[in-house]
Amino acid sequence: MTGLLYEQETYQIRKAAFEVYKEMNNGYLESVYQECMEKELASCSIPFESQKRLSVYYKGNSLEQKYIPDLICFGKIIVELKAIKEVSDEHKVQLLNYLKATGFNAGLLIDFGHYPGVEIVRMVL
Repeated sequence: MTGLLYEQETYQIRKAAFEVYKEMNNGYLESVYQECMEKELASCSIPFESQKRLSVYYKGNSLEQKYIPDLICFGKIIVELKAIKEVSDEHKVQLLNYLKATGFNAGLLIDFGHYPGVEIVRMVL
């Protein structure tokens, strides 16, 4: 039996998100959670890049349009942050499309606006 794709890495990212939520709860803007996640990831020695411009591909050709994810962790996991009441199918499809368009295989959609706890959706291609 094999484990989940990037199981250890996504566990560490989720743990960081829970720590941010424990400290901040909900009610802040997404940009606040972005900064908190960056600080928490750094304190946990989780490698990440913030707001990195990624190429988007159409039929193998790079487009002029770029995708700028909130975070890329471990050089292979896209992390999209939200501060909304509830994650919708539209948000999930958005992350799935980002994965397809950029060639990444795994992503986390983290919603800090959910009550009574952070909501995390894990997606893989």
